[in-house]
Amino acid sequence: MRFALPVLFIVILLGLSGCSGIRQERNAPAALSAADEKKDSYAETTAPNALARQNIQPTQNVSLNEADSANVTSAALDRKIIRNGGLTIEVSTPLESQRRIFSIAESHGGFVVTSEMAQQTVTGDAKPQISVSLVVRVPSPQFDQALEEIRNVGTRVLQEKRTGQDVTEESIDLEARIKNQRALENQFLEIMKRAGKVEDALEVQRQLAEVRTEVEKLEGRKRFLENQASLSTINVILQTPTQIVNAVGLGYNVRSAFADGVNTATAIILFLIRALIALLPVLVLIVLPLALLAKFSVKVVRRRRSTEPVTASAASE
Repeated sequence: MRFALPVLFIVILLGLSGCSGIRQERNAPAALSAADEKKDSYAETTAPNALARQNIQPTQNVSLNEADSANVTSAALDRKIIRNGGLTIEVSTPLESQRRIFSIAESHGGFVVTSEMAQQTVTGDAKPQISVSLVVRVPSPQFDQALEEIRNVGTRVLQEKRTGQDVTEESIDLEARIKNQRALENQFLEIMKRAGKVEDALEVQRQLAEVRTEVEKLEGRKRFLENQASLSTINVILQTPTQIVNAVGLGYNVRSAFADGVNTATAIILFLIRALIALLPVLVLIVLPLALLAKFSVKVVRRRRSTEPVTASAASE
């Protein structure tokens, strides 16, 4: 009995220590998993912040004026503006100036569409006035520079005109309408694939043709606007200086009176010639037959009168 109580006490202590060890071993995986979860959640929360800290770049302060100017510049680059111009220039040698304008247009990547020369006569001893009309097409960015070089060709600019037309809104509207028509065309094509009757297929084909015609019309208008916006038109008129004639003096008045008399006489002669030519068919077709008919009638009447006395004398005998 003396040794039984201590031995029992030692056995109980060993059992309690074994149970606590088993509990610790059982709880160790859960503790490790909780620690791992905490570690992963921390990594997930800290990783984006770390990446964000790595991607942080130093910002620059931009003023409102700079931002507005940048917006205006980007908007101006997307706009479509048709720019045209017109110049009337006084030159001493129109043909030489015409060749210079040809060279200017080619140097700026443009070309001359039409070129026409006219000569106008003037009264007196003044030389005839020559004028040359040209239509020049140049790229829009070169419009101002080309216009300035053409202006410097002549000695004096008599008339200058510039026009601009913003067609950006119309171009955007055309693109939207073309997109809608294309979508409608695809829908009609799908409907045609499922059409079971010939009448339905023909009706869909008719509507599809109308849609395609509308698309071609819209695309043609869009190409025209793009061409007009990409190439500017400059109408140029080159003319020689107008000579001033001295209209003072006896000699000038005499020459003017003589010239007026000659012109009047020429006009009268031309009038008579035209009147004779106009009356010639009337004389040939109307007057001449009437005259011949009248002459024949007179002969018939004279014959009857000459035969009447002869018959009267024969009757009396």
